[in-house]
Amino acid sequence: MKFVLEVDMGDTPWDGNTAQELGRILRYWGGNLHHYDLKPGDGSAIYDSEYREVGRWSITTPE
Repeated sequence: MKFVLEVDMGDTPWDGNTAQELGRILRYWGGNLHHYDLKPGDGSAIYDSEYREVGRWSITTPE
């Protein structure tokens, strides 16, 4: 099984606000893990604090 997590912060310069936003995204995502079986094929979009899709996570089979 392979776990893939991708978050695209765009052209946002890396600063304290960017770090806080990424931390919020990861905490929110991590808090929802229990809703998934975490088996190949599972996945979901990842949203920022303004509910814009900024990435995705998925479970795949290794290549």
